[in-house]
Amino acid sequence: MAKNLEISFLLDFYGDLLTSKQREVIEYYYNDDLSLAEIADNEGITRQGVRDSIKRAEAQLLEMEQRLGLAKRFREMNTGLERVIELTKEILEYNVHYSCSPQLDSKAREILSIADRLVEESDG
Repeated sequence: MAKNLEISFLLDFYGDLLTSKQREVIEYYYNDDLSLAEIADNEGITRQGVRDSIKRAEAQLLEMEQRLGLAKRFREMNTGLERVIELTKEILEYNVHYSCSPQLDSKAREILSIADRLVEESDG
């Protein structure tokens, strides 16, 4: 069973919607990088039981994302914010070389500050 980083990402969004046992097993597997055998020993169940639990949890996470799209929207917003930051820096650079407008500089710096704060909050 190849580990999929997407599942770990989805776990951050939807993990609380899984049963506590499913969440625990899938966190062991994806976040703690334990093998199926190690998880089975820790949980007192068979290796096959662990595999089945992981597969069910993965399917639920993928279904939740398909229905709700929160992780996709999060990625799109982060990409958009990164682009806003990039363009705002270009505006500031352009202003330094061509316009020297204090108002433009002030507004661009405000946009940059807000976008940076939002990116920091989404990373935390």
